[in-house]
Amino acid sequence: MQSALSKKSKIAVLCGGMSTEREVSLRSGKNCYEALKRLGYEHAQLVVVDSNIAQILKGYDFAYNALHGKYGEDGCIQGLLEIMKIPYTGCGVMSSALCMNKEFTKRMLKNFDIPLIKSVFIKKDDDAQASVSNLDYPLMVKPVCEGSSFGMNKVNNPSELVAAVEDARKYNPDILIEEYKEGISATVGVLEKDGEIFATEILEFRPKNEWYDYEAKYTEGMTEFILPAQISPELTKQVKEITIKAFKACACSGVARVDFLISDGVPYVLEVNTSPGMTDTSDLPAQAAAGGIGFDELVELILKSAGLDK
Repeated sequence: MQSALSKKSKIAVLCGGMSTEREVSLRSGKNCYEALKRLGYEHAQLVVVDSNIAQILKGYDFAYNALHGKYGEDGCIQGLLEIMKIPYTGCGVMSSALCMNKEFTKRMLKNFDIPLIKSVFIKKDDDAQASVSNLDYPLMVKPVCEGSSFGMNKVNNPSELVAAVEDARKYNPDILIEEYKEGISATVGVLEKDGEIFATEILEFRPKNEWYDYEAKYTEGMTEFILPAQISPELTKQVKEITIKAFKACACSGVARVDFLISDGVPYVLEVNTSPGMTDTSDLPAQAAAGGIGFDELVELILKSAGLDK
């Protein structure tokens, strides 16, 4: 197995997968693969992941992880790559598994005094109505381990809660319910270069829908993006500091994206995404570009995270 990354390395760009985010991942993977080819990594290959991935990966030197969701972003593919001794990009097994679960992420961040929106964790057989008695409506109901806003709904009153919980449980039996807050939706990328962890510019988004749902995320024209975010220099500094603090708290490495809701001047962390999208409309490439990092340079920066201590 080749140990040092070079333009001759055989690189598997992992995409597709078996999650609800398969189509997004295919788009991410295609973009990353094309960038690697432009950069001169002549043996990079696009690998569409299925249940036979262990057989397919034999002979590869490195893996570029462009998977999203279950099996690709939750520690599963990372564990397989560890067993096969194939260096891979991004976060390791523990941080991937932790951050895939919104409730466990919040428990970890709470230990580091990071601002969090009041919420409750509801397991499969719990009574949702009784569980939210200490929360104020409206509420956001979310599957605890899902991305791209699948199964996520805003609930304005108790009569809407049952249907929202049923929808969320189509994706995960366990769910997270948070108080809904008005404010600025924002997200910040985190990257590593030469051993230094740094935050990208802050991206503020104003969806045309009521909140940042799947349609708003992946349909051009459905969200207005403000980059950098229209917030004060002091708040900008605070958000970036919290971003890096959250990245370190969750033992992330290589690349991640931290999502915020800034309400009444308080930057609440919503979640930590360990495999940010790399599509034409994804946040991270736009954030990097605002800091002078082009798409190809971003892809190579993430590629060089393969082999970092995880």
